[in-house]
Order: sequence, then C-alpha cells, then structure tokens
Amino acid sequence: MDEPIALVTGASRGIGRAVALALARDGCGVVVHYHTREEAAEETRALIARENGRALVRRFDVAKWEEVEAAVKEITRTHGPIRVLVNNAVAIRDHLLMRMPLDAWREVIDTDLNGVYYCTKAVVTAMAGRRRPDRRIINITSVVGETGSIGQTNYAAAKAGVIGFTKAAARELAPLGVTVNAVSPGYIDTEAIQHLPVKELEKRIPARRIGKPEEVAHLVAFLASAEAGYITGQVIRVNGGLLM
Repeated sequence: MDEPIALVTGASRGIGRAVALALARDGCGVVVHYHTREEAAEETRALIARENGRALVRRFDVAKWEEVEAAVKEITRTHGPIRVLVNNAVAIRDHLLMRMPLDAWREVIDTDLNGVYYCTKAVVTAMAGRRRPDRRIINITSVVGETGSIGQTNYAAAKAGVIGFTKAAARELAPLGVTVNAVSPGYIDTEAIQHLPVKELEKRIPARRIGKPEEVAHLVAFLASAEAGYITGQVIRVNGGLLM
C-alpha cells in the first residue's frame, strides 16, 4: 500500500468497524483484523472500498504471540510499516466472581490485556530503526476499567491493566516518536450492550443517551493524526458524562 498503514484489531463490527472506516477516510490503508467473524470483516472491507478507500483483511488470534508476530511481520514485509495500531479486539465473558470459570478469566485476560501487549510489542519491534514522529498506538479501554462492574471482574481487571500499560508504554516509546494513548468509552451502541436495560442506563448518563461507535472513532482518528503528536499517555473518556 502507498498509504500509511493502520492495523485495527477487532475491526469486523462495532467500534472497530467505525474506527477502520474513519482511518480509511483520513487516507490510511487499513488492515481489518478479525478472529472468528470473516464475513463481518469482509463487510468492513467492502464499506471502505465503497468509499474508495483501501483495506485488506487478516485473521489471527491476538491472544497468541506466535500468530500476532507472524501477522505483523507479513503485513510489514508485503505492505510496509504499520504507522497506526488500534488495539480494539475484545472478549467479554461475564460471571460473578465466585462463579466465574477459570477459562472465562483466562480468555478475557488473554484477549483484552495480553493481546494489547502482543500486538504493541510486535508492531513496535517492526518499527525498530524507523524513528518518525508520526507513529501512533491507541488502546481501547472502558469505563469499567475505571469504575468496576458487577459480574465483570475479568473485564475490569483487563481494561484497568490496559490503562496502566498505556501510561508505561507512552513513557518508554516517546523517545522513538511513538505516542500511546487510551480511549475509554462508556455505553456505546454495539452488540456488547444489547442484553442490558438501555433505557435504565440512559437515566444514569448526563447526556441521557447511549453513545455511537462513530463518536469513539472520531476521537481515535484525531489521536492518529499529525495534529495529536504532543498528546501521549492519556486516557480520554467518551461516555456522555457517565464518569467525570
């Protein structure tokens, strides 16, 4: 690809799809990552192509280092260095703490936290020797990582870990010209909240509504831009005032 390359994990639907579209509109060639939903990922690619953007689809499991490393090497070798990484892939398996199966804890931690580490490490390693002031890593965390939530000790722990990871990585990578920031959505209109009592949730939100994936994507696109080069190590909330 001639365009700067952005890798968006979990880009087959929801926030990831909206982010992929926003980055394509800003002139990035987008790598649409998926793990299990190939058809949905292809839909994302088609939406980008419909707007004359460029995208390709890649499957790998962010929870497995070997797959992440191989995928990033292949993308870098065949299409060029990844300038923007958006760590958005997520697993959610809710259970009360005392009833949580071990595999539900492990799956969420492996995907939502270890996956951020694996993807960031692979992309930064591939950047080695290419110091430029326009490299961006943007991690999608959650309001739950700051407040906690009943039935989500695994998810809350992973997302809180992403916040700490973001701040530490921002300090380490700043000398290389890489900014690292986190975006913390509240309740956004995606599959993840379809089982929740939306009308009741809206009463708790000062804005009195659920957010849209595009509202998160606009912020991610800004953080990926040249204008955001002096912003790093930040956690920026998109939650309608739910947490201030």
